[in-house]
Amino acid sequence: MSATPTTAPDDRRHRPHRAGGSDRRAAPDAPRSRGVLTAGLLLLAAAVLPALVVRSDVADPPFQALDDRWLIWMGGPHEGIYQAAASALDLFGGPVGALLPLSLLVVLLVRRRWVAAGFLLAAHLGGNMLVIQGLKHLVDRPRPAHPLVRVDHGSFPSGHAATAALLVVLLGVILVPAARRRAWWIGGTAFTLAMMWSRTWLHAHWLSDTVAGAAAGAGVGLLAWWLFHPALARERARALDRRGAAAGAGTV
Repeated sequence: MSATPTTAPDDRRHRPHRAGGSDRRAAPDAPRSRGVLTAGLLLLAAAVLPALVVRSDVADPPFQALDDRWLIWMGGPHEGIYQAAASALDLFGGPVGALLPLSLLVVLLVRRRWVAAGFLLAAHLGGNMLVIQGLKHLVDRPRPAHPLVRVDHGSFPSGHAATAALLVVLLGVILVPAARRRAWWIGGTAFTLAMMWSRTWLHAHWLSDTVAGAAAGAGVGLLAWWLFHPALARERARALDRRGAAAGAGTV
């Protein structure tokens, strides 16, 4: 006589479902994947390697002919709506533009989003002070003749283009929900291209300066995102848990 086999109850059917925290942590809004790391490294290399090429001959790098041709295309009368747009972008990339990350930093600190504040501060300061200024001092490339705005030393890379690309990444990570980031990246790319155009239209930079600056800014932002992502995901999950608990208490 054979014993009737007994089946163990499926514990998963009786396991309580934890609302909020565990599911959100299991599916963060942006994966800490090799793709983000690879893109950041490639973009940063796209700025550093040309910097070494330019440094070897700042007066006549291999792509100087393309820079000269582009500068000729950017000639002609500088007035009207193009002048207004270029001047506005010039102000945004300068001291006025620094108010945006500073204001966001204050908001994050007031809301006690310490990780997001640290991410913003580290990426912005690291990108501008270490990478961009470091490359400027390393290369020290002369700027185009007769720039239409006030400029400092070192044409390579463009600090305005770098700041634009870096801010696109930082604001997208901190403020934009994951489901809406595709549209944000498209709009941010258009904004960065407009900044690159304005710097060459104002004769403040060569075309290659702006390309390297945008690559450096985006690369630093992506690398910082990859490094900070686990802590950012945990902080966002905790914030969602608190909101869910508060909404549940209000309903009760």
